Amino acid sequence: MDHVPRGSAPETTAPGIMPDVAPQLRALRRRRGLTLEAAAQRAGLSPAHLSRLETGNRQPSLPMLLALARIYGTTVAELLGETPLERDPVVRADRSDPVEADGWIYRQAGGAGRAMQCLRVHVPYATRADIVRVHPGEEWLHVLEGQVRLALGETVHVLDPGDSAHFDSLTPHRIGAVGRAGAELLFVHTLMQSPAAELCLGGGTPHSR
Repeated sequence: MDHVPRGSAPETTAPGIMPDVAPQLRALRRRRGLTLEAAAQRAGLSPAHLSRLETGNRQPSLPMLLALARIYGTTVAELLGETPLERDPVVRADRSDPVEADGWIYRQAGGAGRAMQCLRVHVPYATRADIVRVHPGEEWLHVLEGQVRLALGETVHVLDPGDSAHFDSLTPHRIGAVGRAGAELLFVHTLMQSPAAELCLGGGTPHSR
């Protein structure tokens, strides 16, 4: 990420990993009344890099999609152009296609237009390049398979299947799988609907167990 947020993983440029998000990124930024420079600053990017995302010359990773979704007060599903039925209380498994980005694989597990975003996520093996995130809101996760390493500030927790965590997202945090096969978890985070909501990427020191 040229300027790359400290502690983050690079985006993939391989074709076919996810739909073209460029038009959505540009449209949502303009809808929020943000200049390229203002949006880039909140995301920890250079304006040139955000411009490349908006023109399709780079594909953002899943953590970056989550960052931009929070900044624009929307969901990853909207960034990807998905159009689930509004306010449908049931999310059918056959309507939830997996999306892969930089080793993370997720399926929508909640409806559109809600104050929370619910995902089923495959988390890749934890490395020192994993993103460190700090942003307003709350996050909740529940481990389904494998083990998850959750770094909260200076403390590292290892979660087994059946374990959950619920924390303030203003605490610098990092999530990764303990084993190289990855881990499966349910993940819920609050969406910041205000265009002034900011997500700070990087700036943390990688934690190790």
